[in-house]
Amino acid sequence: MTALPGVFQPHLSSGLSMELSDILSEDSVLVLSKAADKSELFRTLSERAAISTGLDAATIYEALAAREALGSTGLGNGLAIPHGKLAGLKGVTALFVRLVEPMDFESIDDEKVDLVMTLLAPAGAGADHLKALARVARLLRTEALVRNLRSTTEPPRLYEMLTAPVASQNAA
Repeated sequence: MTALPGVFQPHLSSGLSMELSDILSEDSVLVLSKAADKSELFRTLSERAAISTGLDAATIYEALAAREALGSTGLGNGLAIPHGKLAGLKGVTALFVRLVEPMDFESIDDEKVDLVMTLLAPAGAGADHLKALARVARLLRTEALVRNLRSTTEPPRLYEMLTAPVASQNAA
């Protein structure tokens, strides 16, 4: 692809084949027995994200809450992808939560949510943010993977499943 003079062309360092391991670290995979509501869940996610990003937890919370106020990020089938953009963030970052007790998320199918993949992106990362959202949405449509994620509450095992090569997820 030829760059046009003066035109910013964002890209992920690993190109179009971005893997979840590029944006998700093992310590960003959590298992929570229960979250009372989205606010409590977002606070937990924000506190964990603050540790890994160095950004203020309140700022992260505000970004997630502001996006959620536009409409639920609950996709249906027990899945949600809350996301937000943050000034000062170095790159797209993901956090995953497996809720032992599903919670109301105002999802499009009115089903409770138990699998939550949170994406945080730099304020100017339009293309990278969209690539990450598309990758996660595609990954979470893999029925075998979703079934396997629901079968364990061990963060290392969840991380392993989420970051496995796509071909092995489809074979599972």
